[in-house]
Amino acid sequence: MVINSRNNYVFKGHKSLLGSRFVTYGELEFKSKINLFSKEEAFDWGNSSQGAKQLAFSILCQLSNEEFARENFSNFTNEIIRELNSRDWVLTGGDVISWIKENTEVVEDVRLNIPQNQKIIPKKKKTKINVVKKVCNELHITQKNLAAILEVPEGTVSSWAVKNEIPRLGKKAIEFYIEKQKNQQIVDSYKSFVDLLNAS
Repeated sequence: MVINSRNNYVFKGHKSLLGSRFVTYGELEFKSKINLFSKEEAFDWGNSSQGAKQLAFSILCQLSNEEFARENFSNFTNEIIRELNSRDWVLTGGDVISWIKENTEVVEDVRLNIPQNQKIIPKKKKTKINVVKKVCNELHITQKNLAAILEVPEGTVSSWAVKNEIPRLGKKAIEFYIEKQKNQQIVDSYKSFVDLLNAS
């Protein structure tokens, strides 16, 4: 099997605060050319879902071939993709190629010079983070503050925390609040700049 890759390229994954997912390869959006499942699955990681398996298959397909990817995507999901628990992660082409070499008997690879003893060190597993606590931590506010910002009863936010989910309208309101905060920071910076000019 020939490895079709450049080991200086990297895969990067990002999850937004509210869960949307984005993957790049070589700084360009990474899309699957072949869907393993009946409907197109959004890429996912940190688990063994269909989205995670689709990502595993697509990465292997990018750096090897479809046949190898189909035979090995399940193992790659369990050993590598499931261990990507953070919101932002980077997986180098060299990491993936090392894994491919470890799982292939014969590899034709005259273009790459990757140490045979290079290993992928799995990240430690961590428990699922509560989405309400995560939002509050990242915004540096309490659940009570969040309830006040969204103009809903504090008990409503508490029930979201218990269920570990935020309804769609709640997510939209949080996104609007975050955007408002960013715009306010821009306005405050501009005012500070004007005040500095007036004082000089």
